[in-house]
Amino acid sequence: MPRQTRPTRAGLVLAALLLSALAGCGAPRPPKEPPPARLTLAAADFRDLPGWAGDDHAAALPVLARSCARLAPQPDGRTLGPQGMLGRIADWKPACAALAAVPPGDGGAARAYFETWFRPWLAGNNGTDEGLFTGYYEALLRGSRRQHGPFQTPLLRRPDDLVMVDLGEFREALKGERIAGRVVDGRLRPYEDRAKIEAGALKGRNLELLWVDDPVEAFFLQIQGSGRVVLEDGTELRVGYDGQNGHPYVAIGRELVARGAMAKEAVTMQSIRAWLEANPASAAEVMNRNPSYVFFRLLDGEGPVGAQGVPLTPGRSLAVDRSFVAYGTPLWLDAEDPLDPARRLQRLLVAQDTGGAIRGPVRGDVFWGHGPEAELRAGRMKSPGRYWLLLPRTLVPAAPAS
Repeated sequence: MPRQTRPTRAGLVLAALLLSALAGCGAPRPPKEPPPARLTLAAADFRDLPGWAGDDHAAALPVLARSCARLAPQPDGRTLGPQGMLGRIADWKPACAALAAVPPGDGGAARAYFETWFRPWLAGNNGTDEGLFTGYYEALLRGSRRQHGPFQTPLLRRPDDLVMVDLGEFREALKGERIAGRVVDGRLRPYEDRAKIEAGALKGRNLELLWVDDPVEAFFLQIQGSGRVVLEDGTELRVGYDGQNGHPYVAIGRELVARGAMAKEAVTMQSIRAWLEANPASAAEVMNRNPSYVFFRLLDGEGPVGAQGVPLTPGRSLAVDRSFVAYGTPLWLDAEDPLDPARRLQRLLVAQDTGGAIRGPVRGDVFWGHGPEAELRAGRMKSPGRYWLLLPRTLVPAAPAS
């Protein structure tokens, strides 16, 4: 039997170095964490905007005027965008004031107005300018003022103990971020999630605003944030967002893909709705994977009303991530047309709304209005694209601290 020898210290060191080198060659390196989302802006010219000359610029003027009316009473020193990157209210007031001199419906004058008072800046996320653009619409449901027959799914009012907090009012770095909950023993605690609310956690509190006949349509109404409910006598009521339970929005399309129920490329609002309707035994459990729950109020007059507090305009109002883009900012969008990928969707819009799924510096949700075509466009829109922020010409945005 051969004698076993003990390795020398030098041999051990050499072996360790060899093993380390071999491990470094063969072992995969852990993926690098992506940098935190950060709005970056690159100066551009109107000649750089694809399709700029072909838009109906006059159609965007009344939309911008509504946003300007919301800016007018605000203090001049209030900053806009991340760390004041989009200037102060005072920087925007001259351009807003000049709107009054533009003749309504005059496309040439409207285009000249934008080119005179604004300068385009290509938006990016740490310099990457392509993002995702989706769509939303004003849903149509059948409902009743009382629970009976097929009308068994409630649309709930906002509970009086729901506290919604705009964190940007406390810290500049948290501008655009919100939380919600209920105060218990002097501390803000999480509110009930969708599953608990659907199971009756808020029952008996007289929160039922209306009753509708389809839980799936009620679910999509919460995603859209506004809609119309046709009552049994033909009366049409408009309902709008009036609060959210503070839980994050989770896209159930991802859940269906994870279950193998559909391919990722097949996910649209229409395909998700069809699956839920075809699988009623699993529908509630899948919808509850999204813990976010939205409360509603009845709307009078024009609507629906966006988060900026102005009525939205079909095809011209855009929901954005308010952490990066201030309400009232005009934007030029260049994205894939949702109904024809060979065509481009190129138009002026104004940032007037937000949504739980809208996250990131280059991310937007186009409001398409109501009706079958609006629903079709919204449901199919998953368009890669870019946008340019139109900022007052006198403003040179400073890069935010990383």
